[in-house]
Amino acid sequence: MLPGGGTLTPRQQAIIASVRQHGFATIEALALTLGVSGQTIRREVIRLEELGVLRRFHGGAGLPDNPVRRSYAEKTQTGRDGKDRIARRTAEQIAPGMAVFLDVGTTVEAVARALTGISPLRVFTNSLQAAVALAASDGIATFVTGGQVSGSDGSLTGEVTLRALGLVKCDVAVIGFSGFDPDGSIMDFDHDKIAVKRAMMRHARRVLLVGQAEKFGRAAVVRLGGIDEVDTIVTDGVLPDRTVELARQRGVAILTG
Repeated sequence: MLPGGGTLTPRQQAIIASVRQHGFATIEALALTLGVSGQTIRREVIRLEELGVLRRFHGGAGLPDNPVRRSYAEKTQTGRDGKDRIARRTAEQIAPGMAVFLDVGTTVEAVARALTGISPLRVFTNSLQAAVALAASDGIATFVTGGQVSGSDGSLTGEVTLRALGLVKCDVAVIGFSGFDPDGSIMDFDHDKIAVKRAMMRHARRVLLVGQAEKFGRAAVVRLGGIDEVDTIVTDGVLPDRTVELARQRGVAILTG
């Protein structure tokens, strides 16, 4: 039963079940599974988005934003000490002369502030907040990707952003995240932001995953990547034994600030 009355058809229920299971499902995969045309699936996804059950993305469908996901304003007010410690530890991994990519999020913004004493640097970012933090720093050349502003945190996403990143090869990518699965999957919420994160992970010689220890027991809805796709985890506390063991098996360093 839907809010305000009405029921879902069996096909719509099947689409929702698939998306909930995987976090995201392509139009092609749904059409193949349900034995209908891609156009039929697109119409169903549009209807389900109108009902607030799913969210449309390019080429598929995902879950709407998690209702318990913290707002940007709330994130800026919580865990400041831990984020600052992570930022300082991350900055120790970055040497003058490097090209650095900074992702979005309040922990990465703290990293931006911690970098202001290192020069020269070239910093590429899709975060307006990080760019502002670096703007007055002599010796740091800051390049903003461009793209569509997505959310109150000043994130830039979309095709323009991805095309800009396709021209960049960085020494280090500093990547934020929202949750971590016991199987080693790095999780987040927003497909558009994830596309940018993955693009820069591919174009960096070294990937630093930064986040507070509490995130390593937190759920999110979409898989960003696996622990084997990062080189170093930088955090502020003790991680679960399973995560530590996975990191050891994959040769991933864990640094604690």
